[in-house]
Amino acid sequence: MKAFGHLSRAVLLSTIGSILGSGPAPAADRPQWRGPQRNGVSQETGLLKEWPKQGPKLVWQVKDIGSGFSTPPIVGERIYLVSNRGLEDEFVQALAVKDGKPVWNTHLGKVGNPEQQPNYPAARSTPTVDGDVLYALGSDGDLACVETTSGKVRWRKNLRTEFGGKPGYWAYAESPLIDGETLLCTPGGSEATLAALNKNSGQVIWKCAAPGGDDAAYSSAITVEAGGVKQYVQLLEKGLVGVNAKTGQFLWRYDKLTSRYKNNDPTPVAADGLVYGSSVGTGGGALQLKAKDGGIEAEQLYFSPKIPAAIGGVVKVGDYLYGTSQTLQCVEFKTGTVKWEERGIGTASLFVADGRLYLHGEDGEVALVEATPEGYREKGRFMPADLPDRGSAKAWAYPVVCNGRLYIRDIGPLWCYDVKE
Repeated sequence: MKAFGHLSRAVLLSTIGSILGSGPAPAADRPQWRGPQRNGVSQETGLLKEWPKQGPKLVWQVKDIGSGFSTPPIVGERIYLVSNRGLEDEFVQALAVKDGKPVWNTHLGKVGNPEQQPNYPAARSTPTVDGDVLYALGSDGDLACVETTSGKVRWRKNLRTEFGGKPGYWAYAESPLIDGETLLCTPGGSEATLAALNKNSGQVIWKCAAPGGDDAAYSSAITVEAGGVKQYVQLLEKGLVGVNAKTGQFLWRYDKLTSRYKNNDPTPVAADGLVYGSSVGTGGGALQLKAKDGGIEAEQLYFSPKIPAAIGGVVKVGDYLYGTSQTLQCVEFKTGTVKWEERGIGTASLFVADGRLYLHGEDGEVALVEATPEGYREKGRFMPADLPDRGSAKAWAYPVVCNGRLYIRDIGPLWCYDVKE
């Protein structure tokens, strides 16, 4: 400490703070669906480049968090999930990061469309955390603003009763989008296909009735700046649409992305004025959004039934997209050209962190693959212990990495693994 003797106390503290602050920055929380930017990409580093043969170390496992396909957002010392027990109790819950034990549980409503066929009625939406509250949407359209510390409800609405909402066949699955003071949701139907609410009060800012009406699908909206206009881009049952974020004006529709199974799931991916969207069983394609005649034109750049379109979505790394249908593919974002494809673990949900793809296969298997256009390079795979009986459903929940831990959710259990390097 003598070396600092000539410095004032203020300068000394500033100098020490600068030295201490030069180390690795703390990893960011994961407050919402597909991460902070809704693109399936994490900025976290310092993760394992390859897994041991048996997979990464298990930190803890919770075997009964309730049923459902919700992906956990993680903020601070809390994990948040929407789940259900039976058909009458769908709820949002908080768990402790250190051991997965329950902290609080708040009822949302009943499970939507329970007579669906194929039959797997369950909670689907991922909550969105914003400051000291979260926003959760139940599968029957119950939307609630809930305090993260206590689970107390500040306000609630029902998309069916208050907006004449019409969900798809498998009920509501959207994860609410928070954009500044605005909450965007997708009731579906001819009255308010999309709706913007004040996030603090739940009051309506605007409603957008899509021309010809349209049911909600199972995707979650993203924010896109293109053609000089800030837009909300969402996949509905009749295709991909864009809406003026400020006014709710309907801007464009791309109806080629309509699933032949009525299964429009994947969240779009956007960059540099381009949007990639896909629908299960139909294929994927990219649009160029540009200003034209006072509006926005969505021009198709490419479309193919042979590029990623599965429920598990796609991620963009550099100039390439990675995603699955039956195989894992690497596709050039601007052209749709397939660089490589490999069976791997088959159809899977995925995201990327520290140059690696984390995949959760529909059979429950988990894999680590290098994100490179040079070829398929698998860096490990394992099957979690004590897999549940899913009935006719599959392991559709997306994997999550946050603060050096990998979280895998299935119907019933939640696993936490240590993936720090």
